[in-house]
Amino acid sequence: MTDVNALKRSIENSGMTVTFVAEKAGILRETLYNRMKTGDFKLSEICSISRVLSLSRDERDEIFFANDCELNSTS
Repeated sequence: MTDVNALKRSIENSGMTVTFVAEKAGILRETLYNRMKTGDFKLSEICSISRVLSLSRDERDEIFFANDCELNSTS
């Protein structure tokens, strides 16, 4: 699940607007806003947004895959 708040912070810290990020990522503005509401992004969108925001792999993973890769500590 996407950490939408972290994504919003990254966009804000970049000095870009959501509209500008969407445009540069090749995503409709409405689509990006909808994805940010649901937290459900396509892989191609994740790649495009990461490129536009110049996210490192760790930053990308923290934003888009934060809860997807947690391991269950009980064995």
